[in-house]
Amino acid sequence: MPNQLSIPFKKTYVVPIRQAVRDYILSHYIDTHPDAYRWDVSHWEKLRAAATSGGVHIDRVSALISYHAQLVFILTKLPPDIGLEIPYAPAFDSDSLPHSLKNLVYERASLLYNLAALYSQLGSAEDRSTPQGLKQAIKFYQSAAGTLNYLNDSVLPQLHASLAADDPPIELTEAFVKSLQFLMLAQAQECVWQRAVMDNYKNGLIAKLAAKVGNFYASAVKYIKDASPSIKHTYPSYWVAHLETKHFHFLAAAQYRKSLEDLEGHNYGHEVARLIEAQTLAKKGYDVARRGGVAPAVQQDIKSLLDIVHKNVTRAERDNDLIYHKDVPPASALPAISEVAMAQPVVELSLQDPKTIVGRDAVIFGELMGWGARLAIDIYSERRRDWIAEEVQARQRGLNDALSSTLDSLNLPASLDALDRPVGLPPSLIKKAEEVKVEGGPDRIETYIRDVQALAKHVASLLDEAMDVLDQEVDEDETLRENRPGLERLPSLEANRELITKEQQYRKVLEQAQDSDSLVRKKWEEWEDSITQLTWPEDELELSIPSSTVAYSQRAGTTIADPTRAHARALRTLLERLEDLSKSRVEIVARVDRLAGSDDITQRVSKAATAMEQWVNVQPAMFEDILDEELSKYDKFRVQLEENGEKQEELLRSVKERHAEFIRSRKEDAIVKERELALQSLDLAYHKYKEIVRNLEEGQQFYNDFSALLSDFRAACKDYAAARREEASLLTDAMDNLALSNTTAPVAPVSTTDLAASCLPEPSASPADEFVSEAPQEPAGKHDQNAVFDLPPPDSDEWETLELPPAPTAPPKPRPDPKKRVTRSAQRA
Repeated sequence: MPNQLSIPFKKTYVVPIRQAVRDYILSHYIDTHPDAYRWDVSHWEKLRAAATSGGVHIDRVSALISYHAQLVFILTKLPPDIGLEIPYAPAFDSDSLPHSLKNLVYERASLLYNLAALYSQLGSAEDRSTPQGLKQAIKFYQSAAGTLNYLNDSVLPQLHASLAADDPPIELTEAFVKSLQFLMLAQAQECVWQRAVMDNYKNGLIAKLAAKVGNFYASAVKYIKDASPSIKHTYPSYWVAHLETKHFHFLAAAQYRKSLEDLEGHNYGHEVARLIEAQTLAKKGYDVARRGGVAPAVQQDIKSLLDIVHKNVTRAERDNDLIYHKDVPPASALPAISEVAMAQPVVELSLQDPKTIVGRDAVIFGELMGWGARLAIDIYSERRRDWIAEEVQARQRGLNDALSSTLDSLNLPASLDALDRPVGLPPSLIKKAEEVKVEGGPDRIETYIRDVQALAKHVASLLDEAMDVLDQEVDEDETLRENRPGLERLPSLEANRELITKEQQYRKVLEQAQDSDSLVRKKWEEWEDSITQLTWPEDELELSIPSSTVAYSQRAGTTIADPTRAHARALRTLLERLEDLSKSRVEIVARVDRLAGSDDITQRVSKAATAMEQWVNVQPAMFEDILDEELSKYDKFRVQLEENGEKQEELLRSVKERHAEFIRSRKEDAIVKERELALQSLDLAYHKYKEIVRNLEEGQQFYNDFSALLSDFRAACKDYAAARREEASLLTDAMDNLALSNTTAPVAPVSTTDLAASCLPEPSASPADEFVSEAPQEPAGKHDQNAVFDLPPPDSDEWETLELPPAPTAPPKPRPDPKKRVTRSAQRA
């Protein structure tokens, strides 16, 4: 059995690349069809098949590196998540359930891990009894260390940045990868040490080489023991003991070789001290090896060293006592052995610069616009939409609202209409009434309200259905736990915590929306009569307005004072200028909408992306200058609205001043006042009508958007429940199989991983299937519950002497805490 370790492969399965790419392109690219990339997808599938199959052979290195190079380029064109589920089983437990992630960086990281594993297995397979074999082993181990170093420094940060904190598998954490890296360096340095011994180098140099071997092994152990969360359980039981044994072995070997140098230099006291220290270290290593169950070859190595050191200790102490009489210093007083590192991580050039092995025309998705460029276009569209909404539309509404509120507070233009037209309806009011009538008025609002209520009910039902799915899954989990008391898996109330949190957030948003709907309905109830009045025939509407045919001044035998008329004309002029400003704002908004409708920066961004280095991972931030420059063409509209607002503010100040003079110049007339109030009420009813319609349209849009969001949430709940049912089925079948295979022993509690792993198929023994197989299938014959046992007939006397197996002791049935369970009925209450 070899005295060095090799890294096992991470087993994977076939993945539906073609379907995932097709779905992604159809959903994210408008002017591109998946059929244009048939060759790219086919080449991707072939590369993955070649990289993830085959045995331990040097030719497989090029397949892995070629696939890695293409993955690097693919990730410049596609985002990490294209909906492709990628499974990889744990390296040290290939028969357990795979860890699946929808992440192409996970594929790249796992690929590099397997490349390092291949290098390590190639190094372990070399014949280290020959100089050539040692040379090749050193090369492979250093390449393994370099690949792991590249994985840790260049790929793991990208992987962790694209995943949730608890998503990355343990084998792709920094501590795990660094422990393997130092193991490979230790074994490479060990081969260098072995070559130095074989070539009879000086004892001092051999000691320095051995000290560095021990240091490398110590670093590997430190990463394992200091990892948080713990990773020690991931390795085989003997793995850490092997590393610790090697650590003590080479520290002892370094002291032993240094003692030989001291002997040659007639430094007999130091010789004895170093031999005693070597003996102490070798004993520690031997004890660890025996307790840890390491390989017999490793135990034999440390035992041989211990025997040699023991003989030399006896000889050196005797010679010193009888002949030399030198003082023996304590181990702490000995000069430290300087270390010489000959092994170092070697990263293949084709890993650091993938384009060196892939021709420019052979890259996958070379003609596809990169996801970074496409995302930059989406970001621009979103920024443009937000800018228009905030800087143009919101500013326009603010100016309109300021104008309406100011004129309403001054009772304009109703007071002027009442003065100028003592009978009949003002033209402005006739126009507004006609607009309400054409649009349907109350009927339109009632239809909107019914539609919004229906949408609100539908949205609430989607949320309730999602909770019903979760409630049903909780009930199924409780039933399963009652029927299977030995089952160990995460309770539903913990497993669905994230979904429950989302539901509570959605429920809160829905309640706020319903409150807003109530306010709109209340507003409609308050103004329904006045808005309905606007839809009356013109003659009926005119009769409803008090007339002032005989004005106060006429009844007094005089005419309206000239100052009042002058102020009224001035106010009319100011109102007309304000109306012109309002129309100008409408035109500005229309011009912005026309420009936005024809605004397409795809060609410019695509040209900029093409000009970039082909293998650069294009990020949206690289296009910030283009986005800012394109967005700046809308600044002129903001300036125009600002100038419009300044003019309106100045005109409103003039209106307030002139209105004050108008009021002072007028003579009080109760009939005119009554007519003014009636006209003002109708004018305000028109504005309330427009406001209510706008509120209802916004509510309708909100519920439509929210409905799509909750449909996705309901689908996520169904997927979660289906996955839990499948897991429960696997666990139940596995427990049945275990019970049938050991009918004489009670069924012990079984964990989710153990039971689910037992349902996976045994991997094929052929070299081609060593690393990749089809997705796990359900084992045949898993429900052999009608097995026939060899028992005596019911009336046989053998029953009195027959020894029956003891019945399994079932633990108390766990009951869920009613305080923790969140159900839809509880939430409604």
